Amino acid sequence: MPLHPHATLDTMVDTLKAAAESSRLRILALLSRGDLTVSDLTEILNQSQPRVSRHLKLLLEAGLIGRYQEGSWAYFRLSDSDTERDFVNGLVSRVHLSDPQVERDLERLAAVKRKRQERAKEYFSENATSWDQIRSLHASDASVEAALKRLVGKKPFQAMLDLGTGTGRLLEIFAPLYRRGVGIDLSREMLTVARANLDRAGVANAQVRQGDIYAPPVERDAYDLVTMHQVLHYLDDPQLAIREAARLLRPAGRLVIVDFAPHALEFLRDEHAHVRLGFSDRQIGEWFAEAGLDLEETENFEPRAAAGARLTVKLWLGRDRRLLIADPQQTAVPEKETA
Repeated sequence: MPLHPHATLDTMVDTLKAAAESSRLRILALLSRGDLTVSDLTEILNQSQPRVSRHLKLLLEAGLIGRYQEGSWAYFRLSDSDTERDFVNGLVSRVHLSDPQVERDLERLAAVKRKRQERAKEYFSENATSWDQIRSLHASDASVEAALKRLVGKKPFQAMLDLGTGTGRLLEIFAPLYRRGVGIDLSREMLTVARANLDRAGVANAQVRQGDIYAPPVERDAYDLVTMHQVLHYLDDPQLAIREAARLLRPAGRLVIVDFAPHALEFLRDEHAHVRLGFSDRQIGEWFAEAGLDLEETENFEPRAAAGARLTVKLWLGRDRRLLIADPQQTAVPEKETA
C-alpha cells in the first residue's frame, strides 16, 4: 500500500516492516543510486534470483519501489512518488557507507556500471562517424545547451521528462534543478548509452525507460519541464507527439523543443532516416496552440559552415495555459485587515 504524507498507523508499520530487513535495505540503498535489473541485484547481493525476487516483490507491494519492462529485461527503481522516495532516502542516508557489507555492495555496483559503460562505448564507436557528419552541418551543441540553460533558468523544480532522451544529455545538464528526472527512448542501445552517461556524471535523481514517444509510460499532469531534443524530424506524426507531451505537463509547465528549421538536405532523409526536413515557427506555433500551449519564445542557431550543406537549429519554448492555482511556494494567504 502506498505511503501517504500522513499515513495511518497500520500503513506505516507495514511500510517499516517491508524495509526492516538487511537485504531489502541493501536493495533500497542500491536503487537510490540508479535503476537495476534482477540480474544486477543478484550479482551485487550474491544471492539467488528467487530470493532477490521475493525481496523485490515485498518492496513493490509496500510501494517503495517501481518496476518497468524493457524488452525481455525488468528494471527496478525507487518509487516515482515523492513521499516514498523521501522516506527511502531518509532511511538510506542513515546507513554508514563504511559498513563492510555496504562497501562490498558499492564495489560490485561500480563493476556493474563499468560493464554498462563498456557497452555504451562500443555503440558509440560503431555510430560515431554518422553522428559527426550531421553535427558538422549545424551549430555546436555547447551553444544550444547554453541557450537551454538560460531559457530554463536556475529555479529548482519538481520533475523533468526528456522524450527521446538519446544519450541522456539533457537529464544530465538539468540534474541540479529537478528532484526527479525521467528519460524515454525506444532504442535499448541508446538507453544503455544514457544509463552509462548518467552513471559517469553521478546523476542519481534521474532514470531512463524504454517507451513509445506517442504513448509515454509515465503519469499525466506531472512534469514541470518536458524536453524533445532533435526528435521531431524522425517522427511520422510530430503533431501527435507534441499533443501527448503537452498532456504530461503540470499547469503552467513548459515544453522545450530543439530541432531544425526547414531545409532541403534530402540525403538526411535517404541516409539518416529523417522523416521531416525541418519545421517552421508557424507550424510549431499552430501545433502548440492545438495542444493548449502558448509559444513564448523561439531562438535560431546559425550553422558553423559558411557554405555548402547547412542546417539551422531552432529552439521553441511553449507553456501550458492552465494556471497553477495553488503553489505554496508562490501563493501566500493575505492577512485580514483590521478596522
